Amino acid sequence: MRIVVATAQVPFVSGGAEVHAESLLKALQLAGHSAEMVAIPFKWYPSDKILDAMLASRLLDVTESNGKKIDLVIALKFPAYLIAHPHKVLWLLHQYRDAYDLWETPFCGLVHSPNGSQVRQAIINADNNVFKEYKAIYTNSQNVAKRLQKFNQVKGIPLYHPPKNAENFYCENDQDYLFFPSRLNPTKRQEMVLQAIALTNSSLRVVFAGEAGDDAYGQFLMNRAEQLGISDRAIFLGRISEEEKIKYYAEATGVIFPPFDEDYGYVTLEGMLAAKPIITCTDSGGPLEFIRHQETGLVAEPTPESLASAMEQLWNNRSKAAQLGGAAQAYYDSLNITWSNVVEKLLL
Repeated sequence: MRIVVATAQVPFVSGGAEVHAESLLKALQLAGHSAEMVAIPFKWYPSDKILDAMLASRLLDVTESNGKKIDLVIALKFPAYLIAHPHKVLWLLHQYRDAYDLWETPFCGLVHSPNGSQVRQAIINADNNVFKEYKAIYTNSQNVAKRLQKFNQVKGIPLYHPPKNAENFYCENDQDYLFFPSRLNPTKRQEMVLQAIALTNSSLRVVFAGEAGDDAYGQFLMNRAEQLGISDRAIFLGRISEEEKIKYYAEATGVIFPPFDEDYGYVTLEGMLAAKPIITCTDSGGPLEFIRHQETGLVAEPTPESLASAMEQLWNNRSKAAQLGGAAQAYYDSLNITWSNVVEKLLL
């Protein structure tokens, strides 16, 4: 089949969604299909630009290319899923969250725009109309499926996929640090982890890996660590290579991943593959589909005090940490999270 993978991307910004799209493209090609990526540049500010991107997506013609029919479109995220095509499947990473679950939360920017309410309603109306066009709707997690049902009354089927280089993760003896690999962003809640570190004993260290989408926020976090007197225990690596990331996982005592209402969360799966226990929070969304408290990791309340307690549990009881990590790896292995399964489902 000739297949288009349709997604959207902020130029020069790369993260889990981009890894997802590239991995799907590779899986389709390995399965013998002719597949190409169509990535629509996306800009969310000022808010009128969102409407421009929606219109551009809708007007894009991907029914054929160079005189040859395109058999199928697999759309992944807003606004690319507004593309018109007679045969298309949606594998939803997430909608435009500012218009839905983040609306009126501290993490929402759209609500502060002069025409934010009108843009939000336009997004909701477009979504409700376009979802009717899809022959099948999958989501990348149960959490995203729940949002889709709650806000749009549309049923999505959760379809898990492995993280990049899943076969390369391994476990070694820990080197006395907790690992928090993630883009530096308020929704990932690195600041709360810094506050938690300040409440723990003086030897506990956290290694942060990842870039900030906003340089000012990255600097804010480093300044905050200095204010809290923990600069020597909060190590910011910035962007690291895939090989370095896998090694940091392998040698960690445990993994911290406490985001607010995460869609899916590669960090959770990567930690499980490395046989490391994961600390997450009761409101972290996607990670809760895999982390069972005191079985495959620890689930804390989203407060510095509760996180500090969970971090010290792993730090002070390494045998317990290893036991939880081994159980997490075994649970991952039981779930049949493979690209062959994904391709089979999407092409039915």
